[in-house]
Amino acid sequence: MKKWSWRIGRIAGIDLNVHATFFLLVGWVAISAYTTRQSLGDALAGVVFIICLFAIIVLHELGHALMARRFGIGTRDITLLPIGGVARLERMPEDPKQELLVALAGPAVNVVLALGFLLLTVLRGGLGGFDEAVRAGGGFLDQMVWVNVALVVFNMLPAFPMDGGRVLRALLALRMSYVRATQVAAGIGQTMAVLFGFLGLFTNPFLVLIAFFVWLGAAGEASLVRLRSALAGVPVHAAMITHFRTLAPHDALARAVDLVLEGFQQDFPVLEGGRVVGVLTRARLVEGLARVGEGAPVASVMERAVRGVDPEEPLEEVLIRLQGDAGGSLPVIRDQRLVGLLTTDNLSELLMIREALRGFRASSA
Repeated sequence: MKKWSWRIGRIAGIDLNVHATFFLLVGWVAISAYTTRQSLGDALAGVVFIICLFAIIVLHELGHALMARRFGIGTRDITLLPIGGVARLERMPEDPKQELLVALAGPAVNVVLALGFLLLTVLRGGLGGFDEAVRAGGGFLDQMVWVNVALVVFNMLPAFPMDGGRVLRALLALRMSYVRATQVAAGIGQTMAVLFGFLGLFTNPFLVLIAFFVWLGAAGEASLVRLRSALAGVPVHAAMITHFRTLAPHDALARAVDLVLEGFQQDFPVLEGGRVVGVLTRARLVEGLARVGEGAPVASVMERAVRGVDPEEPLEEVLIRLQGDAGGSLPVIRDQRLVGLLTTDNLSELLMIREALRGFRASSA
C-alpha cells in the first residue's frame, strides 16, 4: 500500500497519504454524475462531493488515531483508499476493550457528523430521501447526512480492513485467544469479499474493487497476527545478523554492488564517525543505480532517519516498523554502538527454523 501512496499533508502530527486507487473513485463519481444528464455542472458537483467525502474520511480516521493516542499508541500515517481510509497504528491495543473503543471511535465521528447535518436539514425544512440525495443535483446537506450514515453502515460490516472487522475481533477476543479471534473474523471477512465480488460481476463493478481490498485486508490481518504470535517473547538479538558489512555516506554505489555480489548481504548500515546515519536497502540501491548511476554516493539514495532498535526489544513490537517505514532493515544498537542488523529475510529464516524445530519436538513427543 505504501508504494502506491503519496504524502499530501500532515494533521495532528500524523502524515496524510492518498493511495493511487483513490483517484479511481474520483473519476468514477465524476463520470457517473456527468453521464446522468450530460452536465458538466453535475460532474463538478460530483468532484466537490468527493472532496467533502475526503474531509469526512480524514475526520473518521482521526477519531481512531486520537482514541489510540489516549492509550499511548501512536499513528504512523493515514492513507485514503477507495473503500475509505486506513489509520496505520504503531500497534494494536492488547486489551480487547481498548481495541473495541479504538475501532468504534471512527464510526462515532460519522454519527456525530450525521446528527449535525441532520439538524441543519431540519432547520432548512426537512431531510430528503436517500434516492433524492444521491441523484444528480441532490441537496448538499442531504448528501452529507446520508454519506455519513452510509459510512457508518459500511464501516461496521464485520470484515477487515473495515472497523466492523476489528469490532468483531475485539468482541471474540473477550472469549477466545486473540489469534483465534482474528482467524474467525478474517474468515468472515473473506466470505464477505467473495459475496461482494460475485454481486459486483452482475451489478456494480466497483464492488469487485471493494472485494479485492476486503480480501487482502482480511488475509493480511490474519497473517500479521499469526506472525506476531509466533514472535511473542522473542528478542531482537535472536534474529539479528551479527556478521555484516557497512558503508560510509561517501562510498560510491559501485562499492555496494561489489559487496552484494560477493556475499549474501543485501542491506547495509551506513556509518559516519561510528554513528548510524542511514541504511542502504537493496530496493534503494537498484533505484539509485537506475536513476543516478554507480558513481553516485551512498548518501544520495540511502534510507535516512532510520531509528535503531535495542537487541532486547521484543520482535513483535518492531515488526510493523520493519515491514513499513524501515524498508525491510533495521540497525540494532546497544549503547550507541551498532551490534547487528535486523532484516525481514533473516526474520523469515528464524521463523522457518523455529517451525521446523517445533515439528520435530511434536513428532518426538
